[in-house]
Amino acid sequence: MRDIKNVLICGLGAVGMTFACKIQKNLPESLKVLVDTERLHRYSQNPPKMNGEEKFFDYILPYETGYKADLVLIATKMNALDEVMKNLRNFVGENTVILPILNGIEAEEKVAEVYGREKLLYGYFIGHSAMRVGNEVVQDGVGRIVFGSDKSQDRANVDRVCEFFRRAGVDFETPENIIYAKWLKFALNVVVNQTSCILKMTFGDMQKSENFLEFATHIVREVMELARLEGVEGYENLESDFIKALFSMVENGKTSMWQDIEAGRKTELDIFAGTVLRLGAKHKVATPYNQVMYEMIRILEEKF
Repeated sequence: MRDIKNVLICGLGAVGMTFACKIQKNLPESLKVLVDTERLHRYSQNPPKMNGEEKFFDYILPYETGYKADLVLIATKMNALDEVMKNLRNFVGENTVILPILNGIEAEEKVAEVYGREKLLYGYFIGHSAMRVGNEVVQDGVGRIVFGSDKSQDRANVDRVCEFFRRAGVDFETPENIIYAKWLKFALNVVVNQTSCILKMTFGDMQKSENFLEFATHIVREVMELARLEGVEGYENLESDFIKALFSMVENGKTSMWQDIEAGRKTELDIFAGTVLRLGAKHKVATPYNQVMYEMIRILEEKF
């Protein structure tokens, strides 16, 4: 397999913009950004901004041909994944690696169903929170892509991506157990994203509130039980590792879900509490804390 030279990014939200800018700075000739015609027109009229600076990328439309990506980074929200899967078809070749860095624990399965498990790596973003207002993202550059695979036959693709990220100046981590790592990020999102948009709390507010921390443990334990039933190795460490992760977050950070509510955007409720409720039904396990949060956030979403 050849080294990764052509990289296609799908999504210019907070995470996509962060890494598109890093790759463009260090390896500009390697990067293309997948857009539809509506977004191409919008970006042409009003270029996206990163920390106040307008950014101009090499855009590619779904119907174009003659280009194959060595690496596809999917950085949309989950509700856009089905559209991305259709728009990618012309650009996925024999040696393409597809790395979703979406929230939740369901994106990889959807990608594998369309393009095959052999092209897939598991991943997510972790770092300081970003602020997105309209087409502008503000982020301090602190963040990394955590990725890997639970299958030894994917080692070559993991190594290819590591080598590219080093050249591109992208911070990354490859944990020994990527499935557990994704569940830990999922637990963090289920707790802090959902409670923040209901309670209007920053990470610092959460860290300083004993009542919040006690409340959070009940939510994490619902996720832990589902992880156990799903056969996740190391599930028993989720509660303690969640606390460590929460206290590593920057105090004034605001979650993306809280920002979505403030901006009148649809939230990722379905991949957080929605996933917990679906897995709870699957395993016949009660998940009352997530049930209440699901219903409360649906009420908030009714405003828009």
